[in-house]
Formats: sequence, structure tokens, C-alpha cells
Amino acid sequence: MTQPPDLTWIEARLMGARPQVFAALLRYFRDFDLAEEAFQDACLRALRHWPEKGPPRDATAWLIMVGRNAALDQLRRQKRVTPLPPDSPAFDGASDEPDMVERLDAAEYRDDLLRLMFVCCHPELPATQQIALALRIVSGLPVARIAAAFLVKEKAMEQRITRAKARISDADIPFEPPGPQERAERLQAVAAMLYLVFNEGYTDANPASERAALSDEAIRLVRLLLEMFPAEPELMGLLALMLLQHSRQAARFDAQGEVILLEDQDRSLWTRPMIDEALSLLERAMLLLQPGPYQIQAAIAAQHARAARPEDTDWRGIEHLYLALERHLPSPVITLNRAVAVSKLRGPEAALEVMAPLAKALDGYFYFHGARGTFLRDLGRQAEAREAFNRAIALANTPAEAAHIRRQLDQL
Repeated sequence: MTQPPDLTWIEARLMGARPQVFAALLRYFRDFDLAEEAFQDACLRALRHWPEKGPPRDATAWLIMVGRNAALDQLRRQKRVTPLPPDSPAFDGASDEPDMVERLDAAEYRDDLLRLMFVCCHPELPATQQIALALRIVSGLPVARIAAAFLVKEKAMEQRITRAKARISDADIPFEPPGPQERAERLQAVAAMLYLVFNEGYTDANPASERAALSDEAIRLVRLLLEMFPAEPELMGLLALMLLQHSRQAARFDAQGEVILLEDQDRSLWTRPMIDEALSLLERAMLLLQPGPYQIQAAIAAQHARAARPEDTDWRGIEHLYLALERHLPSPVITLNRAVAVSKLRGPEAALEVMAPLAKALDGYFYFHGARGTFLRDLGRQAEAREAFNRAIALANTPAEAAHIRRQLDQL
């Protein structure tokens, strides 16, 4: 019996090319749905032709041209555009590939992809819609899978993505290539959105869940951006930060799904190749002498990664890094994290002094009350600690976080 051909290599090529292809098609047609249909048409053509003829030299360019012409044919049939001139035949193969690649190189793939990601993280969209739209449009994840990751029904997620597309269309975002300053601003916005995607997956206790897989997808997209902007130090810092955090995933939860604090984790479970890659990236970024928030956060995570035992951690270095991070990115959450370093160096009383001015700003923040309860407990102030822990439980983001605080209450 003849075995069906193995098409996994084609699927990998299509998935890898999707962000650039979709970005180019969206720039050309200014229509999410039409660009999606054009990309699907190009994928179907690839599945028909590539197994027999092999992939073209530039698969991305091939898919863009095939999708573009499929969409033009559809528009022509609908009489929404004038017919193509006689010297513009529909593309149906790789015979014109050299000329095609030259023309597409001039279209600046980098700006297309950056523009697409920037569109997905438009400031008018709530963060949940930004992430959902990026996962659907940039990554091409099925709506059902995105819905499962966010623990909502598929119909609700479909509506969320549809609303996001509508708001983007109504905003009438320009598609011209961004200048250097705007490109830097867009990269910053895109990086923030991808870090949100990463954190959505990072908080899940089940590494096999759809939600946990979001971390891997965020890392993949940052790698793709870094290929296009290889000298961008903040992208190196962001990827290093993600890798360092992700390297601890196997040690962050116990068999019951409850949180294991960093100092209690089995460090032999940390993924060493991931750590080594992150440290190398961070070193490259720092050589460029353009420090930024992601590089500093990665440097803090690196201090933990370099420590063979919790007691070997350079807490003084971490405190200094948090002070530097506060100068780059003033935030009560960063100050709260510095308070943890202060507690390791000068005790819980000093940490509470650092935290005191943050009480109003972080009253609705789970980690503030959890840390405050821990410091109060260590000082023997049991009643205040109990009150702080109860407040933390009420604000917990996940069952694992709530269970961890309940264990602290039980110890009281």
C-alpha cells in the first residue's frame, strides 16, 4: 500500500513564511479577510505543486505573488477593480522567480512585518484583543486554539477578533513605510505586545496546555524579528529574558500544580541550553552599549541563572540593576521587586520601608500583598500578615497563586 507523502516540511515552511506573506498581502489590499483568503489560496497552491516540483528558491516571495494574484483574480471577478493589463499574467509557477524576488526585495519585508505587528498592537485595542489578533493574524493559530488558551468559548474569541479587526479598519492606519524614529517606536510597542503573549503562557502550571504554548509562540516571533533586526539590542534583551524565564518552567510548579518559589526550585531542572543561549544574547546586547529595560530585566534574571544555589545569588548586584531599571522605566512594580532584593540584603523591615509608598498604587496587585504578608510574618506581626495574605488570595490571578498563599496562611 502506497504511503501518503510526508508534507510536514511544507507545513513548517508555510508557518514560517506566514507573518511576512500576510504582512505583504495586507499592505497591498488593506483588508484583513481578503489577505487571509489570499494566503490560504497560496498555501493550497503550494500543497499542490511543491511535493512534485520542490519548493521555490524564495518560498516567501512565491507565496506573496501567488496570493496577490489569487486575490486580484477574486477582485476582478467581483468587478471591484479594473482588469489587469495584458502584460500582467497571473503567476502560476516559479519561472519568473528571479525578477519576482528582485521586486519583492524592494518592497521591504521588514517594514511589512513590523507594520503588521504594529497594527495588531494598536493602542485603541485592549491588551486581550491585541494578543488574540496577533496570534490569529501573525501566527495563524486557529481560533479554537486561541480560545482554549484564554479559557473562553470559540464563538466568544471569534467575536473578540472580529471586533479587533473592525476597530483597526475604522482607525484607518496608514501603511506607508515608517521612518527611523517611528520604526523604533513601533518596535517598542511590538516588543511589549509579544511580552504580554509570553506572560499569558508563562503563568500556566500545565506545560502541555494550549495557554502554556503561547510562551513558545512569543519566543518564535521574537526570533523572527531578531532575524530582521539583528543589531537591535532590546530585541536581544527581550529574547534573552524570555529564554531565561522559560528555562525554569519545569521547576516552577509541583505535581499538584502549586507554585514553587525561585529559591526553592530544583535548579537541575532548569534548561541549561536555553540559559546558555540567553547569556550569549545578553552579552552581545550589552556590547552595543545601548541599555534598555529588557536588557536590564534579562541581566537580573541572569543573576539567578548563574547562581548554582540560592545562597550564591548576587542580591547586591540585583538591587543595583533594579535601581537602573527604575531610572529607565519608573514603576511601582519594579520598586516592589527591588524591595525583595532589599529584604535579602537588609532584612524584612527595610523591605517594608521600601514598599510603604507603594500601598496606594499597588492595592489591587496580588504580588504586593503576598510579599508584604511574607515580610510581616518574618517579623512576627501575625495579625497584619494574615490580613495581607487574605487580601492576596482575593486578588490571585490563578488557582496556583491562591494555593501558594493559603500555604503561607496555614503556617501562621
